[in-house]
Amino acid sequence: MPPPPVRLVLGEEELLVERAVQDVVVQVREHEPDAELRRYRASELTPVDLADALSPSLFAEGRVVVVGSAQEAGKDLAAAILDQAADTADGIVLVVAHSGGARNKALADTLKARGAAVTRCDRLTRFEERADFVRAEVRRAGGKIAPDAVGVLIEAVGSELRELAAATSQLVADTGGVIDEKAVRRYHRGRAETTGFAVADKVVAGDRAGALESLRWAQLLGVPAVLVADALADAIRTLAKVGSAGRGDPNRLAGPLGMPPWKVRKAQGQVRSWRPEAVAAAVALTAQLNADVKGASPDPDYALERAVLLLCAARGR
Repeated sequence: MPPPPVRLVLGEEELLVERAVQDVVVQVREHEPDAELRRYRASELTPVDLADALSPSLFAEGRVVVVGSAQEAGKDLAAAILDQAADTADGIVLVVAHSGGARNKALADTLKARGAAVTRCDRLTRFEERADFVRAEVRRAGGKIAPDAVGVLIEAVGSELRELAAATSQLVADTGGVIDEKAVRRYHRGRAETTGFAVADKVVAGDRAGALESLRWAQLLGVPAVLVADALADAIRTLAKVGSAGRGDPNRLAGPLGMPPWKVRKAQGQVRSWRPEAVAAAVALTAQLNADVKGASPDPDYALERAVLLLCAARGR
């Protein structure tokens, strides 16, 4: 089946938007191998240019016309897009990429109402969404990944989808297709040990020397102070939430707490070493650290070191 003549790509996740466009191109070229791809940014496109791009050629060659950042389209161009989408020539596919926000929402809504095929490319903000993305990337590359390796990979690489996709593809190639926690730590050891999460894990465990060592490495390698502070705050918030929820099945607590089961299970083991008063003190310390690294302190690196020492001391009390 040929692809729909109009495709609306909604969302701000750039990697997913690019893949959605590429999928359309692949579909078109299955029927028209020499089909041309033309890309335009709405803010740089005029109604005349759009009409020219969508006009049929003498020999009726296939063509994919992509209008990116359609939320930036002016009134005249938005009207032209709707007019052209209502009557596209045979063999020509119009792809309209819109951020999905409130700006120029009427354009996207009208295209949907008129039957345009829709591909959602929303930002993946929750951990489980990124975990699903990693699993899908592994399957896409023809591999398998152990459940506990997913969280380790995200902590080591970060939440940026391009980096996760590249790391996942490389791991599948390097491991022969089977990825476990040991493989992730082996191939991403240096990076995993210099993230803010590594500092936070050692603080929560009460490893004062290890936390300071990880912090120094992170600072030497240029990890922003704000990211380290955020990781510390996230770790302490997790302790507070899991501690207040009491004992229970991590799988059942995961939903109400808004975190994956593995993270609940890990925090349940950690929070046993923290008294409630220590957690409360740690929450206040991370709140102050957040202000310090965002301008309240003249020396963010010193503020981080001081906070690490105070947090480890709080745990020990």
